[in-house]
Amino acid sequence: MDEFKGCNLDYFPENILIDVLSYLSVRELVRAGRVCKRWKRLVKDQRLWRTVDLTAWKGVTSRILWFLLRQYLGCGLRCLRLRGLLLSARGGTFLSESWLKALSTKCPRLSKLCLLHADLRSLPNCQILPGSLRVLELRGCELPRSFFNQSLPTSPALPHERAEATCSVGAQQKGRCQKVKGIASPSGIGVETLVLNNVPSFTDQHLQNLASWERLSRLELRDTFRVTANGLRSCAAKEGLSGLEGLSRLKYLEIGITGRQGYQLQMASLGLGAGWLGLEELSLGGKEVGPGLLCASRLKDLKCLHLWACTLSELQIVRSCRMLRGLRQLEFLDVTFQPRQSPPAEEGQEQEGGEEQQNEEGGTGGESNDENRTLDGTDPFPSLRRSLAGLLPSCSLVFTNCSVQVNVD
Repeated sequence: MDEFKGCNLDYFPENILIDVLSYLSVRELVRAGRVCKRWKRLVKDQRLWRTVDLTAWKGVTSRILWFLLRQYLGCGLRCLRLRGLLLSARGGTFLSESWLKALSTKCPRLSKLCLLHADLRSLPNCQILPGSLRVLELRGCELPRSFFNQSLPTSPALPHERAEATCSVGAQQKGRCQKVKGIASPSGIGVETLVLNNVPSFTDQHLQNLASWERLSRLELRDTFRVTANGLRSCAAKEGLSGLEGLSRLKYLEIGITGRQGYQLQMASLGLGAGWLGLEELSLGGKEVGPGLLCASRLKDLKCLHLWACTLSELQIVRSCRMLRGLRQLEFLDVTFQPRQSPPAEEGQEQEGGEEQQNEEGGTGGESNDENRTLDGTDPFPSLRRSLAGLLPSCSLVFTNCSVQVNVD
């Protein structure tokens, strides 16, 4: 026991201490850095700052953000999660242009940024965000009208524009003008995945501005009540006079309305009826499932279809999937299936029908398992799988947390 009492953390290697410190939150790491000089040096190790989650730290202000950026955040940062002051009684400015510019300079490898309840109306547009971002997630945020516009705002009173207008033919002045012009030229947005969850200020105009994002391949729209079918139809990838127009690089699209009461249902998924070239994966949820299934047959390149948080019938699914011959995966998540309605039969007929159904299932069970695979064991609606086996022989079905609605009668 005396030997164990004499041991302390100074005898542990730094790699083990860093592994222990990785289980602490950001606030606890800052406190641990005040213990001694060695711990202060260990806490600043960039392996501890690859994923920073500040959503659980209540009371984070711009002053704390500047402190963390100057002392701890660096080239090791990959993912950053922040909670704004939109729902706070204090209010105030949370994200400033100067802090975002410093973040992009000091953290050149930041690839994912998640903002929760942040007021972004003080920012000119999204180009002020770090250029290394590949994933941008906004939840419950407020956006300005031109936030997703790729072109930088112009102001007639800028001094470099006056210098550009009065630039002479001389070599020295011409070089200065080219330098100023290069600074003002807009840079491309490298975001590949955009997630919008409960963003009421997101409108059709924001959706149209996303057409200028050349790398956007995944778009998730959840509870974006102001997006209409016309807005989605105008942004769909289609052949134009100059080639593909709209969101031509988009491969994954998610549309779901599951939230508040009192909002007028826009049924934005009806905009898919005009078709969407290159769209391979579609996710529909809530109130958008019904109108979305009506238009899914127009998507010729669709390979994966995800349906979640809705109530469906077998007839509705079979009719919608009849034209989706190229479908490879059909997933149901938190779906309630309506029972199949059949006319009443006598007891003897029911027994005979039950035996015949069991024999058919036993005879065709192996073929359906080979042709139409089910990725998990919970299959709440066997007749649906048998119905889709003939329509989509190469499609795999996935049932997750699904149930069958019980009819009391």
